[in-house]
Amino acid sequence: MINKYFANLEDQIRLFDYLIHLYNVSIKNYSSTKGYIIGEIIFTDKSKLSFREVKDIELQGKDKYAYNYIDGKNNLIFRYDNAPHYKQLDTFPHHKHLPDKIVESYEPELIDIIFEIADYLKNK
Repeated sequence: MINKYFANLEDQIRLFDYLIHLYNVSIKNYSSTKGYIIGEIIFTDKSKLSFREVKDIELQGKDKYAYNYIDGKNNLIFRYDNAPHYKQLDTFPHHKHLPDKIVESYEPELIDIIFEIADYLKNK
């Protein structure tokens, strides 16, 4: 069951193969419904998305997540995560780091992140 969730994430990555130079993922199953995925996607412009999710498919949302996107010079472009800080935000614990500020955000899906990167690369 959790394997199907992780396979779907890899399918989402492959939808953007025209933008991707290389990617790798590593998966650990804790049970048939809960697991961990960590991965890295290197895009054709040398920017990089590092991501991780802890997911229990019997629960709504993710236990933990982080999606960190940097340019080819290791400068932060954005990071989404649900680390329990920034309690003043209405979307706590969900938030987005930008180079110069922290903003409210929803809990994104990997596909949302890759679409955001595709738009960023298109407008770069």
